[in-house]
Amino acid sequence: MEQRVLVVEDEEDIAFPLVRTLEREGYDVAWVDSGEKALADVAGTPTDVMILDLGLPDMDGLEVCKKAREAGFGGAIMIVTARAGELDRVVGLDTGADDYLSKPFGLAELQARVRALLRRTHGSPREETNGDPDGLHIDVAARRVFAGETEVPLTGKEFDVLNILVANRDKVVSRGRLMADVWDENWYGSTKTLDVTIGRLRQKLDTAGVSEKVVAVRGVGFRLEIPSA
Repeated sequence: MEQRVLVVEDEEDIAFPLVRTLEREGYDVAWVDSGEKALADVAGTPTDVMILDLGLPDMDGLEVCKKAREAGFGGAIMIVTARAGELDRVVGLDTGADDYLSKPFGLAELQARVRALLRRTHGSPREETNGDPDGLHIDVAARRVFAGETEVPLTGKEFDVLNILVANRDKVVSRGRLMADVWDENWYGSTKTLDVTIGRLRQKLDTAGVSEKVVAVRGVGFRLEIPSA
């Protein structure tokens, strides 16, 4: 099955080269020119990656990102924008984006980032669990996380971070390893992006009632702790 990419961009001279380039890569590519159309599209059609411009005519792209996540969109979201400051990146990631690419950018870099995001949609067909039927379960193949019978909606980066922590329960995973394994080698942004992702992940696990906690080990990294009986 072809992997589907949605390009959300209101300027035709930018959208068309992106669409043609991605189609040559073998993706099923769709293009919309507004935030409302993007939300309607991903609500009705399974989508692997949304490439999202922030300067849309009807709403800010950050609002599109936020609403898509609130509606349960689990695909990857890559923001492309002229807003290149570190604070802009942090805000975008905190809203639920998985990657942030500043304009102007090369098509080869965009292709590499899309491939990196899509690589993380594939996993081995196994389930990670702590043995508690009411506890935290990860279906790696489906990239879904459950607290008991309730699904915990995570972004792609949140899932990848949690998957690594679950595989190393009660062990410290260094910040460097998490950045290397979850963000690709082309990432030159601040490691604050990891802290933003960890913060969102903690909040979602707490809200879902998961007993296991993501604990920071100062100066080293993070550990997923199983509570004492």
